Amino acid sequence: MRPTASSPRHSAPCALLRRLFDAAISAADPARVVPAALPPRPKGRTLVVGAGKAAAAMAHALEQTWDGPLHGLVITRYGQAVPCRRIRVVEAAHPTPDAAGLAATRQMLALLDDLGPDDLVIALISGGGSALMTAPADGVTLADKQAVNDALLASGATIREINTVRKHLSAVKGGRLAARAAPARLVALLISDVPGDDPAVIASGPTVADPGSRQEAQAVLARYAIDAPASVRAWLDNPESESIKPGDARLAQVDTRIIAAPGLSLAAAADVARREGVIPVILGDAIEGEAAEVGRAFAGIARHAASAAAPFGRPCVLLSGGETTVTLRKPLDSTARGGRNVEFLLAMCLQLAGADHIHALAADTDGVDGAADIAGAIIRPDTLARAVAAGLDARAFLARHDGHGFFEALGDSLVTGPTLTNVNDFRAMLIV
Repeated sequence: MRPTASSPRHSAPCALLRRLFDAAISAADPARVVPAALPPRPKGRTLVVGAGKAAAAMAHALEQTWDGPLHGLVITRYGQAVPCRRIRVVEAAHPTPDAAGLAATRQMLALLDDLGPDDLVIALISGGGSALMTAPADGVTLADKQAVNDALLASGATIREINTVRKHLSAVKGGRLAARAAPARLVALLISDVPGDDPAVIASGPTVADPGSRQEAQAVLARYAIDAPASVRAWLDNPESESIKPGDARLAQVDTRIIAAPGLSLAAAADVARREGVIPVILGDAIEGEAAEVGRAFAGIARHAASAAAPFGRPCVLLSGGETTVTLRKPLDSTARGGRNVEFLLAMCLQLAGADHIHALAADTDGVDGAADIAGAIIRPDTLARAVAAGLDARAFLARHDGHGFFEALGDSLVTGPTLTNVNDFRAMLIV
């Protein structure tokens, strides 16, 4: 983009926004964060298990650092495998579980069955692990679990609510993976992608005790009018569907460590902004809500920051993280391609209505916003004007949840490819 008169003298706004995003990704790079968190070698064997969008990159970083024998299996999303020599990497589907994930999870659980107190399990857990590490509970089929998962994803439920249900339909989530590993010591290395960095929520907490209840899972299904299969309803009525609770003796040898998180990535972006002479303001790393509504609210915040009444000077950048949701309107448009970050930006852009001095970037740190292999997008003061000139109706695109179609047509999509990490959404509003 050609610099404008209002751009910071040292950088075009869009280029600066991209550098901030890259800094956030770099702060969560497994190659940087895994080695420093590794435990000492055990007397016995070392087994590596795990799942998530960053799991393969975490396994590779571990192999490059570990000075003793080890073996294991991790599951990652299709297209995000990293070659490992001693740890098997399996690709599976996300966000809807598939047969590959089911088979790999069963193999992973079998690896835990003959461990002793001198053995060590290193669990590599990151966002996406809930779908990738899948082992339906007794009597629940994979198809039943897929149906509930898809309905929840389309309902507008928060990730915490979705994971509450997932934990109670699983043989591996809600602390069950760690319980299966006992009496071995287990060190869990977590890359957080959830608001609040709660280990019990990250990938549905396979190594963490779950204070929630099956009644809460039933309440989530009722709240969003999910027509669950009979097998799911029957299982949640069964007391055996309860997850592993705090105080369970099988979790006594579990050590959980968060090694990367949204807040740390926002801080890294803020450091880059300061070096560029731009005032960083971190609005929060746990912002949730309907993506379009959050986008409209943030437009008001950006307008205020651009006004003379702003409490800080210009140029400044407003940084935030978290995970918004998109409630899909019916009937669905099968040709639409959307994601929560482009939904946020499109609603924000409409609310700003071409306001001067405001640029913004919103993207998923794993490189995939929704189902499209596009991380997010960037908006500028002239975005709506260029859309009108191109014959694009921004409101119509928003109504059918086709944010990727809109920004791709304008050439404003942000494409990174898989980043091999995941610390949730990253948003930056630059006021110049």
